[in-house]
Amino acid sequence: MEHVNLKIGPLTFDRASYDDENDVLYLHVGDPKLAEGEETLEGHVLRFAPGTNDVIGLTIVGPRQALAREGRISITVAATVETTAKHLAPALAAR
Repeated sequence: MEHVNLKIGPLTFDRASYDDENDVLYLHVGDPKLAEGEETLEGHVLRFAPGTNDVIGLTIVGPRQALAREGRISITVAATVETTAKHLAPALAAR
């Protein structure tokens, strides 16, 4: 696993491993660890710390093929947004 500093959209990874034979790129935050996976619309896999929305890994399937064919790779990542009681107070008071 190579050390990298790679930012893809809102995600940052510091470890990478590439399986050239199968054209699969594995990206991680820290050393690989137990995670829950969720397939993206494009067929890649986001890996989350168990019980959280914290992305700790990303498996990109066919990166070289996609880059050669399209010149880019799309990965759909749902963003988590937060609010506070102060910001919601007017809406919560609405009748």
